[in-house]
Amino acid sequence: MQILSAVLVLGILGFVFGAVLSFASKKFEVKVDPMIEQTLELLPGANCGGCGYPGCAGFAEAIVKKGEAATLCPVISSINRKKIEDLLGLNKISAPDKKPVVKAALVKCNGLDSDEYKKFEYMGVPNCQAAVLLQNGPWLCPHRCMGLGSCATACPFDAIKINQKHLPEIDEEKCVACGKCLLACPKQLIEMVDKEKTVHVKCNSTDRGAETRKVCKVGCIGCGLCVKVCAYDAIKVENNLARIEYEKCVGCGACVAKCPQHTIIMENRPGFKGRVAVVDEEVCIGCTICYKVCKFSAINGGTPKEKHSIFPGKCVGCGLCAEKCPKKCIKMVDKA
Repeated sequence: MQILSAVLVLGILGFVFGAVLSFASKKFEVKVDPMIEQTLELLPGANCGGCGYPGCAGFAEAIVKKGEAATLCPVISSINRKKIEDLLGLNKISAPDKKPVVKAALVKCNGLDSDEYKKFEYMGVPNCQAAVLLQNGPWLCPHRCMGLGSCATACPFDAIKINQKHLPEIDEEKCVACGKCLLACPKQLIEMVDKEKTVHVKCNSTDRGAETRKVCKVGCIGCGLCVKVCAYDAIKVENNLARIEYEKCVGCGACVAKCPQHTIIMENRPGFKGRVAVVDEEVCIGCTICYKVCKFSAINGGTPKEKHSIFPGKCVGCGLCAEKCPKKCIKMVDKA
């Protein structure tokens, strides 16, 4: 009898509590926009933060409520991007007239790996933050990459490897610009840049030129020669360090060829010595367009119908003449 009473009481209590919970769930229900849920399902779910929002859920809400473009997600597929566009009816998500800027990590250091540039041999924990605590690291250059791979460890996409020079190498195909490597670098040597840009300043030192030369043969000395040779005002020297304005840079490589320290590099072309324009005079009609657009007076032939030619000593390889030539008879070739 006591057992039956206990079962009956428990049953009544269960019913009462169930009813209360049911009422509470409806009373305090947080309604979620079904559009946000559907958009979230189409996002990759990496939660990498590359879009600038706290995970895919936050980005899905921003797309629906704020009209953010799905192209901000660096890893979303074109198929799912189109599905989001169709779901929300927003043509601006993948506007054909504005190509999205896809970024990847860039390590601003190209320091040489040699004992002559070291203060001591580090034998501690293979962690950049730990190495910095010991006399600011083993390298003479206070801005040099530790090369111990904290950025590679932090990368959830296996996009960073440490090469034989003890420097990180970025696999741009895998990099999604999530920014976790930036947080892991104690020297703040990593930044996100447009994947399509190929010319980079591989240094982060703000020391004076004389001090930089003592500790690194490839460090920026702030000489300003790159500024003088740039035809597009795309490079500045601030605090003894050259900095490229990527939105202006056309990748001509004039600064690469002029840099005495070889601090400025052209990606995937380590032996690049600069370019020069070459005119195919058989095709040239002497329209003078190239002559007018050249900022360095490197083109001969200012008279209409006169065949154009290049003064190699003046040409900095910016490529503007080749871009503007209506007959496409100007080509850019390596000076080498």
